Amino acid sequence: MHKTAIVAITKHGIEIARRIKQKMPEVEIYVPAKHNDGETDISWFSEQSTQLVANLFKTCDALICVFSLGAVIRMVAPHLVDKKSDPAVIVIDDRANHVISALSGHLGGANALARLVASFLNAQSVITTAADVNETIPVDLVGREFGWAIENFENVTKTSAFMVNEEKIAIYQDAGEKNWWHAPLPKNVTLVDSIEQVKSPEFKAGLVISDRAISDPEIMSKSVVYRPKSLVVGIGLHWDTSKDVIESGIKTVFDEKGLSFRSIRNTASINREAKVKGLEEFSKQYGIPVEIYNKDMLAEVNVPNPSTTVQEFEGTPSVSEASSLLSSKGGLIVPKQKFPPNLTIAVSRVVYQ
Repeated sequence: MHKTAIVAITKHGIEIARRIKQKMPEVEIYVPAKHNDGETDISWFSEQSTQLVANLFKTCDALICVFSLGAVIRMVAPHLVDKKSDPAVIVIDDRANHVISALSGHLGGANALARLVASFLNAQSVITTAADVNETIPVDLVGREFGWAIENFENVTKTSAFMVNEEKIAIYQDAGEKNWWHAPLPKNVTLVDSIEQVKSPEFKAGLVISDRAISDPEIMSKSVVYRPKSLVVGIGLHWDTSKDVIESGIKTVFDEKGLSFRSIRNTASINREAKVKGLEEFSKQYGIPVEIYNKDMLAEVNVPNPSTTVQEFEGTPSVSEASSLLSSKGGLIVPKQKFPPNLTIAVSRVVYQ
């Protein structure tokens, strides 16, 4: 569960913290014990503020500090790691005039939190990240709300610089949600029809949204590659098929067919009386959900490769293809692949409008 903490060290700060908690009941307020007024809505702490902030920085998703920006910087500086893991930190002055996004504005969500809290306090939010103030595409956030993964994070900084400096950038997309950007594209950004166009000298960088493997080093070095959750892996297996066999089969198929493992949205299979341990272990290791369907539902799916043997043992002519199609509601892109003695794999792509 996400944890947000507020630290206040003055009487005005306590009032501000409580105003925020009225709108965000889940937040926890921390105040020095010397201000204890007997109320239980606050955690009254006795250690040094520096130590408390250090502990909260390591355990919270977001930290709201109602004291000076300079003091906050000195407290958190020794504990900074990187923008992919540091929590959001926002700072509010003692009169609640300004709500400052101080750390992890994009990935940590500090910009959005600052705007939200400012709306509660009738205050001015202070945002300094270039993509926000220029109202251009935040390269490190594209598709985040859909669970997209960035494959080559090392290219984000330079591509972000090209974006805010209005250099020409290509966007190529062949998979995933289409509504990841809700405004007209910035004037320096061009949608291209072919991934090869990204290599054109007219473009300083590219944003590539694809579930296909990319082997061209020029495209990889020039682009930020996003992996949408657009593939569903249907699996036919035995009750004792191991995690290692499942993993090996899926990775073999994806390598041979040029697909990205990062784009797996979920696996799908047939409902059995007992859970398949190997499939559960695979799901847990990679954080990939499993969807299970009854044999009658699978039997209604029209598949290209029905099997009388599967019909005899499973009560449906298809498991891997049928479950993949049923779950994805899309199109089959890899028909069933057999891995003796008892594993079949098929892949479907989710179609987004």
